[in-house]
Amino acid sequence: MTRTSRPATAAALLPLVGGPANVTSVAHCMTRLRLGLADRSLVDEDALRALPAVLGVVDDDTYQIVLGPGAAARVTADFEALLATAAPGPDVPGAAPAPAETGAAGAEEGTRHRTATPGKLLLRRVANIFVPLIPALVGCGVIAGANGLLVNLRLLPSLTPALTAVSSGFLALIAVFVGHNTAKEFGGTPVLGGAVAAVVVYPGVAQVTVAGTPLAPGRGGVLGALAAALLATRVEKWCRGRVPQALDVLVTPTLTVLVPGLLTLYALMYAAGEVSSAIGTAANWLLATTGVLAGLLLGGLFLPLVMLGLHQALIPVHATLIEQQGYTVLLPLLAMAGAGQVGAAAAVYVRLRHDHSLRTTIRSALPAGLLGVGEPLIYGVSLPLGRPFATACVGGAAGGAFVGLFAMLGDRVGATAIGPSGWALFPLLAGNRGLGQAAAVYAGGLLTGYAVGFAATYAFGFGFGVGSGSGGKAAPDRPSVP
Repeated sequence: MTRTSRPATAAALLPLVGGPANVTSVAHCMTRLRLGLADRSLVDEDALRALPAVLGVVDDDTYQIVLGPGAAARVTADFEALLATAAPGPDVPGAAPAPAETGAAGAEEGTRHRTATPGKLLLRRVANIFVPLIPALVGCGVIAGANGLLVNLRLLPSLTPALTAVSSGFLALIAVFVGHNTAKEFGGTPVLGGAVAAVVVYPGVAQVTVAGTPLAPGRGGVLGALAAALLATRVEKWCRGRVPQALDVLVTPTLTVLVPGLLTLYALMYAAGEVSSAIGTAANWLLATTGVLAGLLLGGLFLPLVMLGLHQALIPVHATLIEQQGYTVLLPLLAMAGAGQVGAAAAVYVRLRHDHSLRTTIRSALPAGLLGVGEPLIYGVSLPLGRPFATACVGGAAGGAFVGLFAMLGDRVGATAIGPSGWALFPLLAGNRGLGQAAAVYAGGLLTGYAVGFAATYAFGFGFGVGSGSGGKAAPDRPSVP
């Protein structure tokens, strides 16, 4: 998307979602503009899907418009700028953010929270804590990978220490950002959540002894930071309701930092450290002993998990593994789901040669799919057709089993950041036997996913006679994209 087209895209989106007065919140993840809407009946979804920049839409707790990596952040900024220029008033959000939603927007949000399951609400909140951290993880991961290559090749030795500092600084303090986002998500003061979480990574905790043993800075990692910030939020809310207003500015912040801070040092860091260690041990054991089966299940089930939003539960697990080991061994397995999706789409393109509209969709979405952005292919191709979605999962399972097999043979492949997949993951790869070996295993998994996804879809993804010579004059009926 060009720079000149971004404002035009934002301007085209705004009236189609009901105008400024209908927008209650604006956010984005790596690929989607996420909108809170007061009245979703005002959305012209057909016109939205027809916009060239829109890759798909998802109606969930927020109304999500799929724009692709990079484009989502830029269009969001233009969209917010348009809202800021709208005449301020009681029906125009953004003029003055409120701590809680009211009116129609609040009613809709409350209804959605009441009808959603507690588990799904928890996963959304976990995602809201960790997803904003992904751009920094990606950037630092790429720099770390480039630095590792320079070190191995013994190039620019005077620069590599500086690159190490640049790439490692964020991970050294990621607990602070997790604490900040946790407090923000659960209704506390973000900076107080960050302050309490900072205790986890403060080097001076080595002077504190618990049961006669000095604490290790960083013990508990992101899980300890999350628990500390949650506790701080509870203490802050308790204080707000009981401390006299005249003393609130002094007493509430002090107790919010002091009480959770001490509990973090003497209990939470130890407990979270045990959980974090168990996660790392379990992941390594799982791949070393049941790598093929683990890869088969993770690669095959990831697309359905994404559809249900359950993949968000893995975000803190990835973050914990990256913090502990320098990379997450789970992401390359999960990325194979995208490879199966690409293979399935290629088979649909070959078989349904008379469906020019569908083939046009595949041609436009396939490059994004190769780079790990699967929504256009999922919502525009495989899911509406039905069977190709299932055969795409078969391809993902095969790719995952391939990578898992090498893990059983001692070749662990990991990613230094979460977010990208497909070809975009190559700059972020790492492994116990070097970058070259990790890249070779990952590439083999992708090729396996492509091939099996294509073969399974070509053979079993269609009804009898579809796309076979003169008997396949048209594609099967396709339901509307959800």
